[in-house]
Amino acid sequence: MNVLIVGSGGREHALAWKLGQSPKVDTVYVAPGNAGTGLDAVNVPISEKDFPALIQFAKDHQVGLTVIGPEVPLSLGIVDAFEKEGLRVFGPNKKAAQVEGSKVFCKDLLYKAGVPTAGYKVFTDYHEALTYIKGGGNRPLVVKADGLAAGKGVIVCKNRDEAIAALQAIMGEHEFGTAGDRIVVEECLTGREASVLAITDGQTIMTLQPAQDHKAAHDGDQGPNTGGMGAYSPASLVDDEKLHWIEANVLVPTVHELNRMEVPFKGVLYAGLMMTPQGPQVLEYNARFGDPECQPLLMRLKTDLVDVMEAVIDGKLGTLPPLEWDDRPAVCVVMASEGYPGSYAKGKIISGLDDAARIPDVKVFHAGTVLKDGNVCTSGGRVLGVTALGNSVAEAKKRAYEAVGKIHWDGSWYRTDISDKNEE
Repeated sequence: MNVLIVGSGGREHALAWKLGQSPKVDTVYVAPGNAGTGLDAVNVPISEKDFPALIQFAKDHQVGLTVIGPEVPLSLGIVDAFEKEGLRVFGPNKKAAQVEGSKVFCKDLLYKAGVPTAGYKVFTDYHEALTYIKGGGNRPLVVKADGLAAGKGVIVCKNRDEAIAALQAIMGEHEFGTAGDRIVVEECLTGREASVLAITDGQTIMTLQPAQDHKAAHDGDQGPNTGGMGAYSPASLVDDEKLHWIEANVLVPTVHELNRMEVPFKGVLYAGLMMTPQGPQVLEYNARFGDPECQPLLMRLKTDLVDVMEAVIDGKLGTLPPLEWDDRPAVCVVMASEGYPGSYAKGKIISGLDDAARIPDVKVFHAGTVLKDGNVCTSGGRVLGVTALGNSVAEAKKRAYEAVGKIHWDGSWYRTDISDKNEE
């Protein structure tokens, strides 16, 4: 069959690379893709938001499976549009994608399902929110824009002044546009973060190996939030006992509650968790593979992903055997453009990619890249996800950073401590 992947980031490159390994797949198309997907698949110059053109392409090119990578087209209803045309597509529909597309929907869902999460209040009025923050003492708070904001709409505030500044940015200055018309103000949980992703057809839940993302821009979790500066899997923070607890007390109640609400979820349900002294609590849900968690997870997954995705579409996930994993850990280090997560220059020529690719058990996944006059150039904030396998997390880290050291462009930077938390 032919496969179409919608999106242009590191997650989509990892999906293209993985799905292309299936003996069932003839050609993998990526729309719009990047310079890396152009090497492992066939790029198609169609925007991820141009549903009619994507549907027409799928029909014209006998696409048997379409996989939606990013959250924006999911929230806009791309799955509904494809299904309406009788096309097979992997991902949650518009209603179900609200678990990520609306922080308010997510928090209300968690509350109804009895899933552990931080206490919260919802506001649509700036002055009411200001009064609440001012009257709550000088405690840490988290201020969230309700809608999608490219991973930057969640602001962790150490005190009242920072919370007021966050409120001003989101609701006062509309930094995230209409995404900030409603906000969630919640208590600030403490602990270590972990990511547990599950694939579900709305009945059966297939939990993936735990991973850990690194959201803050700089070493030691300092600096502003980003879309993710690196990840590794498995994360020792979530052992088998904790993983079973998360399945039973987080994932199962969530999927059941969505069914009760007549919003069945089919696709990847990603739980962002805080491992607090009181136990795991859900920070947020995503409705798709995480980026950069997808890269180390797919490096380790041995099961044919096409079989899994088709079983989800057909509601037959329960008939599949358990997922098979490479026992070796994987570490992904994100290389970013100078200025990210703020403004940054584009069009910088990248060198050393071939040297990095020659290192055994390394795969360089492209995110913000474009091919220009025969050169691979930067086109985004997060540019590459350099991912490596190793016999231990430490060995995988060493190999990933060895590959990072081969790659250069003007203004490139990265965190140097990805996966160090595994040793804490």
